[in-house]
Amino acid sequence: MMEKLKMHSPNLVRDNVSVIQNHFPDCVKEVHSEDGTIKLAVDFDQLRQELSESIVEGHQERYHLDWPGKRDALLTANAPIAKTLRPCLEESVDFDTTKNLLIEGDNLEALKLLQETYLNKVKMIYIDPPYNTRNDFIYNDDFAEDVEAYFKRSMQLDESGNRLVANTESNGRFHSDWMSMIYSRLKLSRNLLRDDGVIFVSIGDDEQANLKKICDEIFGQANFLGCACRVSKKANNQGDYWAPNFDYVLSYAKNRLECLHFFGGVNYKAYKEVDSEGARAGEQYQLLRLYMTSLDPMRGCTNQRYYIKAPDGTLLIPPGNVFPNELEDGAGVPPKTGEDKVWRWKAEKYKTEQDRIVVQRVSSSNLIDSNGNSVKWNVFTKTYLNDVIKNATAKPNSLIENHINQNSSHELGKLEIPFSFAKPSSLIKFLCEISGVKGDDIVMDFFAGSGSTAHAVLDLNASTSSNVRFILVQVAEELQYDDKNQKAGFIFCEKMDFKKTIPEITKERIRRVGTMIRAENPDDEHTKKLDVGFRVLKLDSSNMKDIFYTPDAIEQGQLKIFTDNIKPDRSPEDLLFQVLLDWGVDLSLPIRREIIQNKSVFFVDDNALLACFEADTNEEFFRYLAQFAPLRVVLRDSGFSSDSEKINVEQIFKQLSPGTEVKSI
Repeated sequence: MMEKLKMHSPNLVRDNVSVIQNHFPDCVKEVHSEDGTIKLAVDFDQLRQELSESIVEGHQERYHLDWPGKRDALLTANAPIAKTLRPCLEESVDFDTTKNLLIEGDNLEALKLLQETYLNKVKMIYIDPPYNTRNDFIYNDDFAEDVEAYFKRSMQLDESGNRLVANTESNGRFHSDWMSMIYSRLKLSRNLLRDDGVIFVSIGDDEQANLKKICDEIFGQANFLGCACRVSKKANNQGDYWAPNFDYVLSYAKNRLECLHFFGGVNYKAYKEVDSEGARAGEQYQLLRLYMTSLDPMRGCTNQRYYIKAPDGTLLIPPGNVFPNELEDGAGVPPKTGEDKVWRWKAEKYKTEQDRIVVQRVSSSNLIDSNGNSVKWNVFTKTYLNDVIKNATAKPNSLIENHINQNSSHELGKLEIPFSFAKPSSLIKFLCEISGVKGDDIVMDFFAGSGSTAHAVLDLNASTSSNVRFILVQVAEELQYDDKNQKAGFIFCEKMDFKKTIPEITKERIRRVGTMIRAENPDDEHTKKLDVGFRVLKLDSSNMKDIFYTPDAIEQGQLKIFTDNIKPDRSPEDLLFQVLLDWGVDLSLPIRREIIQNKSVFFVDDNALLACFEADTNEEFFRYLAQFAPLRVVLRDSGFSSDSEKINVEQIFKQLSPGTEVKSI
């Protein structure tokens, strides 16, 4: 029978039980729950026997981190939710083709929804969470409720979920609430990191010590890569004892054994050439002169003075009085005195790596020809950026001095974006560079704020010819006119006719950064192709009616109104993205919508997924769809007139496209 998609985030508790069952099958038993269903549960007494030599019993002293609410925070982090991400095409840029995502909503719930889709796929995470300075807002996750209550609450259409609340000193759980808030989010974020992935967390004095202990527990103390101090301002008169001029950046690896050593930095702007052909096509390089006046010819290198042929046949050689006897490319002669200059490369290397040699006509050159006359040619070698990064041994300084807050004020001022306390995008770009972010890697920020991380990624792509993708998450925090730090943003949104929330500022900043980058490099081919778009996805209640999750709560007389289990206000695009989440399909894949036999059909990444949510379909229609031989097909349950038709459709795909997996919602 055609399977139905589950349409809620993964149950991490159930997944953990499965892991135990794989290793200790006799420790997992079937138990009857209060609602009459049978569930798998861990027999901890039996598990203790299996681990008798390693288990810590009772109140035996041990090193561990604890605080009021920690257990509840862990349970809540693992609990599934029946929510979804709804696409917002009108607020997006290049929706159909972009690979960048901006998710508007609570980041704890967003992280839950992304667990299957981006498991082990994110190269770098950067977050700038609230510093808990007694003036910050933090997420009120209501950790006091049990998991069942949380699961039920998260199903409700009119429930706003986690809300932002002020964490004041009068709160008796001032530090505990902050630790619970960050603990659950970091716990989920670790699952998204690749094995060679790294996370950077900016933090201030107030919670730095607690955050370090939390990260040690979640990521493992062995995966701690260090704590850097970032100079945040050059001059400051605030503070009662010290004038605070810095904050911290904690760094952890998913797996230190897989993580690259940090790279000490490079001047990316110097590598402005791109190979157009050959084995290294598409790679960036810079040209360096093969002869430099600073080279010492008397280093015992007898085979570094030789001819190189120019395009017009001229034989080129560094200045000197000794010339090779043979008039041919590569012919050499040992230098006799310091007046006989040499190339940087030995003759053997020149002959084996001629694909890296570039001879160009220049206005002035210090090379000579075979007769000792001056020439208008110079010889260069290609130095590839990838080679420089791969062979670099320098490490970045743990005192970060060149990315102060004032830089953020300047770049936001240039964009005419009003926002207080944003991190400079140059800091995040620097962290991308030192951690080896490249190609089409994914960078994530689930405390996105004004979008500094998106700005950094777009700037990185423009300067390195990369295609790095970003995933941002930002809660729809409302801007307050009476708040001096938010007043300018409130007025800005009012003037732009935006909703008065932080994500509106985030979106507009990314739009303006993309426009600015294109305007600054109008003739650059890579810039023309640069992905400066983003898909806006908004976290919302499930597209499915409550009957989909709690069928026992509906009385027999009500069943007629639930012949269709999808809420009436949801669009086909809404349904598509919930399917993508449920199936763990990349949310940034290209989407094409076609009209086939007067019905809308979605093609995701060509034939990776085909979806149709239309009613009143027929077998002829499905025979036509089967000709596309998609990997997966999702259909609307209420689109079938009967169970027999549903079975017939499965048989059609089995006959015409046996490799297609068919499911319904």
